[in-house]
Amino acid sequence: MRSCATIPLAVLALLACGKPPSAAPEGERSVVRQPVGPVPGIGDLPPDKNPLGDDRNVLQEGRRLFVQYNCYGCHGGRAGGGMGPSLRDQIWLYGSTPGKIFNSIAEGRAHGMPAWGTRLPDRHIWALVAYIQSLRTRDEPEAPR
Repeated sequence: MRSCATIPLAVLALLACGKPPSAAPEGERSVVRQPVGPVPGIGDLPPDKNPLGDDRNVLQEGRRLFVQYNCYGCHGGRAGGGMGPSLRDQIWLYGSTPGKIFNSIAEGRAHGMPAWGTRLPDRHIWALVAYIQSLRTRDEPEAPR
């Protein structure tokens, strides 16, 4: 067990050398780790209510954007799954509220979902959210037969 008298001596020794204990040796660069950006799924979430609502025009726009942005390339033509998960089922790892779906699209998810928030305007993301939430309902535009 250390005595209380040895602790101040250790602190004095560190101060005397003029370098903090984490400093890199002479001639080497130290690495400072800084976060690159927000961690997906953590932080401020958008509102849980879609500001565009869910009228037929918004749902049609969302369907059009789903095709235009090639979301079907990973999630399947009618969002039934493919390389990416099905958006038609009731299993949602990151939540199925409008705000959480928005967050998944905007910030991306681990294992393949890219972050689209810097490439798409919020209005397009909200239209996609409305379309995704219309899946398996009678309001779904161009539902599978």
